[in-house]
Amino acid sequence: MPKAQVNHVTINYDQQGTGEPLILIPYLAADSACYAFQVAEYAKQFTCFSLDLRGTGESSQPEGDYSVEDLADDVAAFMQAVGIRKAHVSGLSLGAAVGMWLAAKHPDRVQSLSLHGAWPRTDRFIKLLVENWQIVAKALNDIPEMVIRAIFPWCFTPELYADKPQYIQALSDFVRSRPPQSVASFMQQSNAVIAHDAELQLDRITAPTLITFGEKDAATSTRFAEPLKNGIRNSDLLIFRGCAHAALYEQVEEFNSRTLEFMRMHSAGSATSSARSA
Repeated sequence: MPKAQVNHVTINYDQQGTGEPLILIPYLAADSACYAFQVAEYAKQFTCFSLDLRGTGESSQPEGDYSVEDLADDVAAFMQAVGIRKAHVSGLSLGAAVGMWLAAKHPDRVQSLSLHGAWPRTDRFIKLLVENWQIVAKALNDIPEMVIRAIFPWCFTPELYADKPQYIQALSDFVRSRPPQSVASFMQQSNAVIAHDAELQLDRITAPTLITFGEKDAATSTRFAEPLKNGIRNSDLLIFRGCAHAALYEQVEEFNSRTLEFMRMHSAGSATSSARSA
């Protein structure tokens, strides 16, 4: 896989497809492969750039603290390094937080923004939840197992566990197959999640924005829908019924079709995009 040197770190990435560029930003503890179910469809219409954020996958694992804003700056520098002037940007959870900062700080680089399971500012509930994951990570000393045992139950509904145990097992095997994040890097990344606060940045986002939540998501629940919708003026809200935090795995076909529809609508050459820009 190719690599780019940005902000004194090496960013590993995968590139697939043809068409307008689409940046896919991973969620907490995940690497570039986490959107595998989406890239298979997205790459038919977009050139997909799936990234390993610093501290994950095959990207650099620098010491020292960093913020979600720093991760957004990495993405902007990556775009500059590989010659992407403007792109569609999509992310789930941490990836959405990074996308938020990217669109606020570098509005001219974002064609459209898709925020899945996002939150404008970490509240007490998310802080406690992430701190619990940190405790489990240290106790197990194994980030993939922590993800499967501690994070997965917040990502999927009880019904998915009951009805499709083989699917849960396949997702677990997939997590175990990826390059493992170190405990130290997880602590850095999760601390950035805890410190995330983009509340005052929302009105700087000018790109057409899709905001989605899972109906049954308890972590980033629809309690954040109104603040995000009101804060980002050019935004649409979509709720995936019967899903928790990871609709992209629970309802793959619907997630892909609805998100593709949004990005196509706001492609540079589309009539809708041209009308909104006029």
